[in-house]
Amino acid sequence: MTSLKTAPDFLAAELAYITEEIPNWFRESLSFPRDEGVLEVENCPIHYFRWGDPKKRGVMMTHGFLAHARCFAFIAPFLARDFHVAAFDLSGMGDSGTRPSYDSPTRARELFAVSDHLGMIGGEPFIVAHSYGGAIGLEAMELFGDSFGGLVVCDMMVMRPEKLALFHKDRVKAMRGRKRPNWLYPDLPTAMARYRLAPPQSCDNRYLMDYMAHHSLKEAEGGWTWKFDPGIFRSDDRGESWWGDQARRLARLASRRAILYGERSMMFTKDSADYLREEGAPPFPILAVPHANHHLMLDQPLAFATALRAILTVWAAALEG
Repeated sequence: MTSLKTAPDFLAAELAYITEEIPNWFRESLSFPRDEGVLEVENCPIHYFRWGDPKKRGVMMTHGFLAHARCFAFIAPFLARDFHVAAFDLSGMGDSGTRPSYDSPTRARELFAVSDHLGMIGGEPFIVAHSYGGAIGLEAMELFGDSFGGLVVCDMMVMRPEKLALFHKDRVKAMRGRKRPNWLYPDLPTAMARYRLAPPQSCDNRYLMDYMAHHSLKEAEGGWTWKFDPGIFRSDDRGESWWGDQARRLARLASRRAILYGERSMMFTKDSADYLREEGAPPFPILAVPHANHHLMLDQPLAFATALRAILTVWAAALEG
């Protein structure tokens, strides 16, 4: 494990490429002590961050498709005063290694392996997972449910079959050509300017967009390119039937669960909540974050952190009581 301290040079490196004004809360959050490490999981190096006291209950945070662990780097410190928190890069994304092929069970085992490596297993850690990461969290709960205390799904796509069919048709069109190598840009500013959120949405917090863009890129021969492995698209198991099954699986999960979603999101809506109930889901928290789209942590980071802290604190008290 490599320790990252809160020295000025560390913060300078984190914030160097943010062109917008940086609010104090963001600077303070990134100043919270954290560790960084790499764990070999099934012959693939998995990169992770860790915050907080290892003696406290664990929280594992899992990012969405083509994203990386730093989407939680400014959220985790709000939880780390009461929990032992970790966020990791899924294989083929962020600073983790690549695989010949990718599937959900393997990535769920990555989640479990990092949890176990950090000493969380045995203490009923919680999983917090965004978007595609929500499906990985769900897979982990099904495979290792006795090891985890609950799952918070953050704006994972849940749609009725007829809506999902239309969405999947548009997605297939958007994915055409993605099996090619990643674009190479001549310099970092040019590359950062090409950063986009998926699904497409605006984001008023430009400093967070700069932060995510910078850490989505790596230097390569002749310029800069995206960190994610384009081979992900050659073995993408997220077909229409795969996504269609998520609602049923989430509704019937025999474990503690909650959902946070963006009030303006198109991936999860009030109708999604109704659909889960129709699929047999028992009562559990399904909460909309006001003025947020799909990327909750970028749209409304403080509200998102507050909602997470409230859910996890209640769950921890119930388990410890």
